[in-house]
Amino acid sequence: MAESSSRAGLLGRQNECRALDDLMTGVRAGRSGVLVLRGEAGIGKTALLRYLLDRAGCRTVRVAGIQSEMELSYAGLHQLCAPLLAGLDHLPQPQRDALGTAFGLRAGHAPDRFLVGLATLSLLADAGGHQPLLCLIDDAQWLDRASALTLEFVARRLLAESVVLVFAVREPNADEALGSLPELFVTGLTKHDSRTLLDSVVTGPLDQRVRDRIVAESRGNPLALLELPRGLTAAELAGGFGRPDASPLSSQIEQGFLRRVQSLPAETRRLLFTAAAEPVGDVTLLRRAAERLGIDADAAASHADAAELITLGTRVRFRHPLVRSAAYRAAGPNDRREVHKALADATDTQLDPDRRAWHLAAAASGPDEMVAAELERSAGRAQARGGIAAAAAFLQRSATLTQDPARRAHRAVDAAQAKLHAGAFEPAAALLATAEAGPLDEHGRARLDVLHAQIAFAQNRGSEAPSLLLAAARRFERLDVALARETYLDAIAAAIFAGRLARGPGLREVGKSARGTPPPQPPPRVPDMLLDAIAVRLTDGYSAAVPMMDQILEAFCGEEIPVHEALRWLWLASVLAADLWDDERWHVVATSHVTITREAGALSTLPDVLESRAHMHLLAGELTAAASLIEEVGTVCAATGSTPARVMPLGLAAWRGREHEARTLIDAIMTEAMPRGQGAAVTVTHLYHAVLCNGLGQYTEALAAAQEAAAHPWEFASPQWGLAEMVEAAARSGSPELATEALEQLSETTQASGTDWALGVEARSRALLSEGDAAEHLYREAIERLGRTRIRVELARAQLSYGEWLRRENRRVDARAQLGLAHEMFSQMGTEAFAERARSELQATGARVRKHPVAAPAALTPQEAQIARLAGEGLTNPEIGAQLFLSPHTVEWHLRKVFSKLGISSRKEIRTTQLVGEATSA
Repeated sequence: MAESSSRAGLLGRQNECRALDDLMTGVRAGRSGVLVLRGEAGIGKTALLRYLLDRAGCRTVRVAGIQSEMELSYAGLHQLCAPLLAGLDHLPQPQRDALGTAFGLRAGHAPDRFLVGLATLSLLADAGGHQPLLCLIDDAQWLDRASALTLEFVARRLLAESVVLVFAVREPNADEALGSLPELFVTGLTKHDSRTLLDSVVTGPLDQRVRDRIVAESRGNPLALLELPRGLTAAELAGGFGRPDASPLSSQIEQGFLRRVQSLPAETRRLLFTAAAEPVGDVTLLRRAAERLGIDADAAASHADAAELITLGTRVRFRHPLVRSAAYRAAGPNDRREVHKALADATDTQLDPDRRAWHLAAAASGPDEMVAAELERSAGRAQARGGIAAAAAFLQRSATLTQDPARRAHRAVDAAQAKLHAGAFEPAAALLATAEAGPLDEHGRARLDVLHAQIAFAQNRGSEAPSLLLAAARRFERLDVALARETYLDAIAAAIFAGRLARGPGLREVGKSARGTPPPQPPPRVPDMLLDAIAVRLTDGYSAAVPMMDQILEAFCGEEIPVHEALRWLWLASVLAADLWDDERWHVVATSHVTITREAGALSTLPDVLESRAHMHLLAGELTAAASLIEEVGTVCAATGSTPARVMPLGLAAWRGREHEARTLIDAIMTEAMPRGQGAAVTVTHLYHAVLCNGLGQYTEALAAAQEAAAHPWEFASPQWGLAEMVEAAARSGSPELATEALEQLSETTQASGTDWALGVEARSRALLSEGDAAEHLYREAIERLGRTRIRVELARAQLSYGEWLRRENRRVDARAQLGLAHEMFSQMGTEAFAERARSELQATGARVRKHPVAAPAALTPQEAQIARLAGEGLTNPEIGAQLFLSPHTVEWHLRKVFSKLGISSRKEIRTTQLVGEATSA
């Protein structure tokens, strides 16, 4: 729109211009900035962007969202980043591949959208490192969702990159994208400024009453002030005899544009129709399409009235988005189909097959198998670029244009699956309803069951999922044994998650069904071995499954497993390693899983992977490392817009002995998990409740919690660990019968496992119920065995229990030695409640307990502490940025602050410095 301006800025926009000037002052000083301009159509957002563009004095890239492009994933982002793609080769390989694949520049698997976001951040930061960079995004409400989410991701992480992002969003806008960013609402001009602007465009007489009515109706909207007078005759302007229009203002403006388009000559009008249907603004493409329609583009565009609506320069530009929508609305159905057919014919099949398919679909007047098939191929290409939403849109349109009922149902299932992956659960369910109405074969029906289960699980983490997946697996048995076996594994995974709260088939029922599935074709694959081991564990019992569990863990640790299989099944391998008390292979599997997931950029699954590794760190007494991973889980969840689980923060609080924090988390988890059917979370919460209370010496409460944790022995790992907590709590609360019963159950798994971790915990537990030489022998065995493992918290607990026993035997000198070791280990690990137990026992022997000095805290923020820790481990700035979703420039900015606060000058010095703010453990 054209809003009167002066050298000082835009009319009536002093405050808005000042805010934009401040952004540019900051970017020239090396700071980044973000602002979302919000306001109704015509209010002046585009004029403010032009004001910024005219005064930028730096490199500028820009893009405008287009409504018809909203289904084409990364279309807007590609246009914005296109001038910067020379810097693509400077990005780390995973980021380079992700962005290149998203933009269709190279082939590859669909990239994780958050890795695309990180790559975009790095690309913009790299460009801003050479000179300040201004990014202008107009009509952001019409960006495709993938581009909008990516740019919001980037905007939230800009800090010290010399990059400014300014968005213009039309209100009202139902989409919540960009809602977390700083915003400025652009409101109407004052009455004085409105009159000034109106007078500047009305050259003839203007009746005072007409002026007042136009000013009142426009509500200070500059575009309305410029356009509403065009709909009035000279007599109406001079005499005030016009009829007021009560329609909404944006509608009035668009109606004004519509009248102007309809008044144009036929050939000019058809040129505008064609330009409105071509979303990219490609002048060459428009000319080719116009030629096919028999239009002389230059002659049509040269009409005086057309020149005020559209410009054919290096790109096609409409004066305002409302002109585009008005032009498209002015075309009848037949005109639209002809225009889209011409655009499809003019589009290069090799360079842009997907837009060609989209135009062909818009040109279709009814079912068309050729177009439907082309849309299906476009969906495959979109999915390969990570454009799940685009793939879903292509498939949905493909299904609509398919005449054959069976093929239409099959395509509707494909579209539903794509909608599910895009997070559009309700449209996915609607497409499944369409598919169910068609003549699906058994394979299609099985896919329906799987998709229903996945929708239920995604929406609710629902305990309904196991039964639905079980039904699908049974259908697949008759059709595709390999797919059936993988679906059984998915059902088991869902049943593990549902645990004790499963509605319908639980773990044992799913295991029994999986046990009966046909054998795989030789040689068996890793997932086949995994399914067989778990099925035996759930049917014949723990002891029978140990050799198979051992074999599959050996395969995961020793064989080269394809990345796609590793990503899908390594977490189940971690579950088995924990269940088998195999700390060494749990460490190997969990570490490998974190590495592979990070390298693959599978950020949507990274939180679960990090939590498994954090659990291993907790048991190893590496609480600071666990805290860092838990902090990273929060960072990833914030980046992906998901809610972080509370179980690992509870584990950290429980081992630290932070009673108030832990009890708050226990209450929150139980309140959320019970109604959602998240049984595994309930079991682990009871386990950590028992650990907390045993550490605090609250043994009666620990016993009750441990009984709950151990109540469902078919669950994996946690019930066994709960039995060990139960033995100690019962032994110390005067319930020897319960302790003996728990020990007998515990020994069934520890003896079958045979690892030092398992047998060490059993020996300690048995020693608690023994006397004399037998007890001492068992304590020594526990310490010896646990000393050969990574499980340092259990080693320290064995030393504490041994020291307590020695004190009761009046062997004070020997007791001091064990209790001193326990106290030292607990203090170093940060397990404060257990350390206090050891300190009290030491004092009871008459020993003087040296207090461990607490380092003066360096006032680092949690993010600074996290960056400092990673830098101390030897990671480079790009590597740190990749983990924490920051640009290398921001990492460097944080490190300068870290050095200043800690009074150091090199990364090496970080390793010897206490980092408080990193959720320190000691």
